Amino acid sequence: MAGLSAEPYKGTRDFYPEDMRIRDYIFSTWRHVVESYGYEAYDAPLLEPLDVYAAKSGQELVNEQTYQFTDRGDRRVAIRPELTPSVSRMIARKRQEVAFPARWYNIGQFMRYERPQRGREREFWQLNVDIFGVNGSKPEAEIITLGSQILQSFGADEKMYVIRINNRKVINFMMAHYLGLDTVQAQLMIKLFDRKGKIPHEAFRDQAIEIFGDAAASDGLKKIAELLAAKSMADLPESIRDSDAVREVQDLFTLLEQAGITNARFDITLMRGLDYYTGTVFEFFDTHPENNRSLFGGGRYDGLVGLFGAEPVSAVGMAPGYSMTELFLTAHNLLPVMNSSTELYMVVLPDADEGAATLAKELRQQGVKVEVDITERKVDKQLKTAIKKQIPYVIFVGESELKSKVYPLKSTADGSEEKLSFERLVSKILDRRTRSHAADDDVFDIG
Repeated sequence: MAGLSAEPYKGTRDFYPEDMRIRDYIFSTWRHVVESYGYEAYDAPLLEPLDVYAAKSGQELVNEQTYQFTDRGDRRVAIRPELTPSVSRMIARKRQEVAFPARWYNIGQFMRYERPQRGREREFWQLNVDIFGVNGSKPEAEIITLGSQILQSFGADEKMYVIRINNRKVINFMMAHYLGLDTVQAQLMIKLFDRKGKIPHEAFRDQAIEIFGDAAASDGLKKIAELLAAKSMADLPESIRDSDAVREVQDLFTLLEQAGITNARFDITLMRGLDYYTGTVFEFFDTHPENNRSLFGGGRYDGLVGLFGAEPVSAVGMAPGYSMTELFLTAHNLLPVMNSSTELYMVVLPDADEGAATLAKELRQQGVKVEVDITERKVDKQLKTAIKKQIPYVIFVGESELKSKVYPLKSTADGSEEKLSFERLVSKILDRRTRSHAADDDVFDIG
């Protein structure tokens, strides 16, 4: 009889301790930056009624990508594939009690049934950052600036990524007035533009012809070519360039420039697939040749809160994902060396178990994170375990050390060794922690 497979479920991943160090580093960086802007943490259930997503997220998400089932109460529910509908529901539920503008964030776990690929799994973690209750372009400018600050807090510079910006009002004006499409055709064309970078040019052209219809296709393709040739708002056809929607985008670029953002670009092809966006949409795009792809995005979604029976509330948000952040940091060689969270490994010599346990207790009372070897193995094997676990310091404890209260302390990084009293031992380890935190603060420096 064959044994059970040791592989995780398709599209998910195991996080071993060394993986968790990276994940904790990314999560703590996210948390540090967003809280520095005044955002507060919240959470929502892993399960939601299916109609929460059916209302606005798009039929592709609901019909093809949700893990859904009927519970024992005969209710159709789904494991959350995203958090925007949930947070909108929460805002609606306490619409009169929430203080606006509400700045909220969440670092959570989600599932989507889609084809696993590099940087995209079925189970994933992401940061959700949203600001509710402010009209105009200032919320978009703040969220985009915050996204840029997150990447720079990992050590990135503006050459490593570009921010692509469009606006759903511009898109709708373009589809209806410039391309002359009806509502159904416009939705199909938006989906096609959203896939433009993922399908061959010929397939894009053929599908565009099908959407236009044979009679309008020739003129329609010429107009699309003009749109794709526009590298800035100044290059847009005059009828689009003079619209109120474009002026809204120009206001945003002015605010971003004032915030010191120099790598934002207008991109008429950027659509963002989710149906609930109502204004600005944006994506952060990695410029590294080996990871040349979208990192994360977001936009304005003013209609969702109103779907839950409350007075509508304006909203802007974004959602950086863990896997794409990890790939970005790896591609640009920005991941720091990750040691164990344990600071001290205690190698126990023969007949010193009781004294070692007492010493470990006293160290923990002083705030030191210490692991005691309880295997009774030879010293060299205990030492190899500490090195393999990447624990920075090893202390050797035997009868003579316990009697003299002076302990040999070995660095696993360079092999250096010194003998220290209990007080100096604690001081050395806590000093190292302080230096490490100071280095983290340098990374987190938000100017």
